[in-house]
Amino acid sequence: MLEPREAHVGTMTVQRALPRRQRRTVGAWCFVDLFGPASVTEQGGVDIGPHPHMGLHTVTYLLDGQVLHRDSLGSEQVIRPGQVNLMTAGRGVVHAEEPTGSYRGVMQGVQLWVAQPDATRDGDADFTHLAQLPQTSVDGAEVTVLVGTVADAVSPARQDTPLVGAELRLEAGDCDLPLEPSYEHALVVLQGRVLVEGRPVERTRTAYLGVGRTTVGLSSPEGARVLLLGGEPFGEELLMWWNFVGRSRDEVAQASRDWEGGDDDRFGPVATALARVPAPDLPWQPRN
Repeated sequence: MLEPREAHVGTMTVQRALPRRQRRTVGAWCFVDLFGPASVTEQGGVDIGPHPHMGLHTVTYLLDGQVLHRDSLGSEQVIRPGQVNLMTAGRGVVHAEEPTGSYRGVMQGVQLWVAQPDATRDGDADFTHLAQLPQTSVDGAEVTVLVGTVADAVSPARQDTPLVGAELRLEAGDCDLPLEPSYEHALVVLQGRVLVEGRPVERTRTAYLGVGRTTVGLSSPEGARVLLLGGEPFGEELLMWWNFVGRSRDEVAQASRDWEGGDDDRFGPVATALARVPAPDLPWQPRN
């Protein structure tokens, strides 16, 4: 069982489910932030200014509300519940997340990162919006597949390593969920309360299932929404710092210098009124 930690992203307080000291990755999934429920008003709600990424995919999924995504590729896309924004950073990309200007109400969701392998992590940046995601039913659970395959539902989302990511809407009662035994898996509770193999898991908590399972038994007294994450164990060493997923301190430090130095060839501009987010000090190399 993994407890989240509280973190601050822009004006939001989030629950960071991954990475944790006990578990850094699940397959190539290396970062999970749960945000909301929060109110979106005329004064704002999601105000995350331009910031860089490298070596990862961002996967954004909403339970409620709307968010406007802008990036250095020129993308400008509103995301709504049941949709996915998938941004590939490769060598470098910049994005901002902000209110749509018209939506008012509750906003909550999850942003995830997927580490790119050596074969693709120095490639070009990309952005894809998936307005419709495949759905299926599995033993009393309604499943929306973000990435990968569950039963007969296959997501068109890019994956650079074998992965699965899906939202499970559990009815009150029991569910026997099939799993791919070559993957390691985790379950993150988004709403409600779930028993995983008889052990209670509350909202924002994560149950790590390990590798080799063919099924997992779930039960919810009143229904719940759960995020299933899985993938083949990621065999490459990672160094994660701020918004970068790299392999060495030198590589990450260079990305930070490129961002702070305004290297538009690597980290281009974003058409937003929000302020650019500065890089924090490197923990192993404080600035003078």
